[in-house]
Amino acid sequence: MLRRLGWLIGLSQRSRQTKSLDAEPYVARVKPVLMVDTVQEIAIYIHRFHNLDLFQQGWYQIKISMRWEDGDNNSCGIPSRVVLYEALDSTSNDSYGVWKIDDKDSSFLTQPFRIKYARQDVRLCMMVSFTMPLERYEGSATSAVILKFELLYSPIMEDIPVTHSDACAAAVHEFRIPPKALSGVHSYCPVHFDTFHAVLIDVSVHVSVMKSAAYKRPAILSSDASNSKNLTSGNIQSSKKAFTQIASADKKLVSFVKALLGARDTLLEEMQRLSKAVGQTVDLSEFVSSMDNALLSDSASTGKSVEVEGSGQGKLQNNLEKLNGPFDLASDDWLHNFSKEHLSRTFHLLGTQLHYLWNTFLTLHRDNYTKILEYLRDIWTKDRRAEWSIWMVYSKVEMPHHFISGMEDISNHSSHKRVSTGLKLNDPAQVASTRAELHRRSIAQMRINNRAIQDMHIFGDPMRVPIVIIERVWNAPRRTFSDNSYMRHVDRIDSSLLNGHDDESGTKKHNNPQHTGRELKIVVFVHGFQGHHLDLRLIRNQWLLIDPKIEFLMSEANEERTHGDFREMGQRLAQEVVSFFKRKKDKHARYGRLKNIKLSFVGHSIGNVIIRAAIADSLMDPYRKYFHTYISLSGPHLGYLYSSNSLFNSGLWLLKKLKSTQVIHQLTLTDDPDLQNTFFYKLCKQKTLCSFKNIILLSSPQDGYVPYHSARIESCQPASFDNSKRGVAFLEMLNNCMDQIRGPSPETPHHQRVFMRCDVNFDTTLYGRNLNSFIGRAAHIEFLESDVFARFIMWSFQDLFR
Repeated sequence: MLRRLGWLIGLSQRSRQTKSLDAEPYVARVKPVLMVDTVQEIAIYIHRFHNLDLFQQGWYQIKISMRWEDGDNNSCGIPSRVVLYEALDSTSNDSYGVWKIDDKDSSFLTQPFRIKYARQDVRLCMMVSFTMPLERYEGSATSAVILKFELLYSPIMEDIPVTHSDACAAAVHEFRIPPKALSGVHSYCPVHFDTFHAVLIDVSVHVSVMKSAAYKRPAILSSDASNSKNLTSGNIQSSKKAFTQIASADKKLVSFVKALLGARDTLLEEMQRLSKAVGQTVDLSEFVSSMDNALLSDSASTGKSVEVEGSGQGKLQNNLEKLNGPFDLASDDWLHNFSKEHLSRTFHLLGTQLHYLWNTFLTLHRDNYTKILEYLRDIWTKDRRAEWSIWMVYSKVEMPHHFISGMEDISNHSSHKRVSTGLKLNDPAQVASTRAELHRRSIAQMRINNRAIQDMHIFGDPMRVPIVIIERVWNAPRRTFSDNSYMRHVDRIDSSLLNGHDDESGTKKHNNPQHTGRELKIVVFVHGFQGHHLDLRLIRNQWLLIDPKIEFLMSEANEERTHGDFREMGQRLAQEVVSFFKRKKDKHARYGRLKNIKLSFVGHSIGNVIIRAAIADSLMDPYRKYFHTYISLSGPHLGYLYSSNSLFNSGLWLLKKLKSTQVIHQLTLTDDPDLQNTFFYKLCKQKTLCSFKNIILLSSPQDGYVPYHSARIESCQPASFDNSKRGVAFLEMLNNCMDQIRGPSPETPHHQRVFMRCDVNFDTTLYGRNLNSFIGRAAHIEFLESDVFARFIMWSFQDLFR
């Protein structure tokens, strides 16, 4: 291929012996009046369609289109090339027809494929290229490109899908390619659609700028050729009007040259990076040396000495350095040193080089498409935390060694959080809301402009995205002596979770051969009061995206049975978990010895109390050594003591009076006259949290259903001022829970437990004025209906979920 293209870029050794540069005859035929224009080349590689949780079986298609963000409906990309990397299975009944290009809206449609069940893979493996004219942007785009994916659905009718005209768009997912990225980018771009159409389409996007071969050039460049000759200082002074026209034309030519030059360098750099990542050598050394020589020879052929002022050299300089350097396009020096004819020659030569590099990249991608996708996906995964940090606030908070009653506790607690003096005695939930609102206002003043492809589910309206305040809690120095050895030392904070860097020792341990091998990872999801076993499916889907190898249990043991005793609900859950655990362990044991087992739990609302009641059951004793990560979504770990929602408290009082629901009595600690005999008091004394390596407590100051302090397992002001038996019992419950979290894991005594409190502040304008928002239920349910906050937390701390 290099030999065939050698005459274009000056690589042919035989031609060099007879000519100074092969490209020179071609460039010499180029006249200044020829077309000069660029196009945007955007290639979309579609690897596979993975069904996570589609509710309807049927025929599905993917429709792709793109448009300029600042343009009208006619300003769109045109599909120009489609390459199938793998042949379709003609014997299968799960695909029908072929791909299609719709000329009406310049869109591309994959072949229809049939979805039968969840977690089904459909390999598509095709590359479709779009071209977008840049004629109104003078070389480099100043507008973003909106990339649109549509999920088309048609029902099953005798195993044959209905026609495209009858298919309906079930879901849409859009991405924004900002102007900075349009000069050249190669990025993984996962398509998820919405919460009701949980799928994953593995897609990568590859962008470059190319020389146009079809579009008309701007009219300003059509000036007479005689006007572009002999531009000297005297000529400019004698014809100021002509100078202005010519200068404008030359400025546009320079912008076109800069656009191609930047795209060429970016593409060359990306190709070297990708080829190294996939382990395939692409030798471009001869091309790199020849492309610079081609530009130098072209400069020499003009008969002018092209120099950069202040360089101190009298000979020709590398055109790369000149054109990449700082420009002053209004300066007369450019009219002296670079003629319009020379700029036009350079433009066409750069276009030829870019065309060769782009085709070389497409060949590299065709031969290594799986490896390139995996590499780009790894890069995307590592960049999640940095990209989503706009909506996340990180802080380090000391964990007091002991909560005590009175003003001392409030003072210490406030100082640990480093809140201002004026807010020390304010409601902590109000302080958290105010902090989130201030951060939300700062986002409104941001100008998000980077080279990353932006997910419009998040970047479409940044003000509507939840704010997540993450507090990494670490142990405060022990101020008094204790028999507990772990309290005699100051625990070092694991800063790796806060600065975004992986712990070096943990990485080495993970890569140690003795820790590799088959793993069984089970995650149990437990719904809340009157909940459904699929309530936590959004969290489950995110966990599956992070680690597709997990085995998950959506607990059904207490579905429609959440009114009774927590002890009975915990026992039912324990039996369900043990049965599931044994089944999966036996299944995995058939394929070899298991070297590691991880058992994690996720609970919503009172589902967290059910989880702790199950852990306290003796049936779970043999399995505590496998506990890994525990996620609590608004769980009332300390019951409903000191609840500040008077309206909700009135509802609880009515439930107790009218239905005598036992679970309500236990939540409010009225199930026994003696507080020390109540269910919650005894539960907090049992070792339910100490076996987990990672504990993440999610709360929301907008949640009126669960007391803020109870979801966070921390003290509150009314309890600190309460010297009655109730206040004493509450502080004993709190200290018992915190002692478990503060201590090391029994299985790994030297392991520093990860303990985080995450405040999720939803956009309240989305709720509107209704009963749910009035009584505080909207935010409580938002944990189940929104997955943006889960993506932020789970992808930012991926090691906790693997």
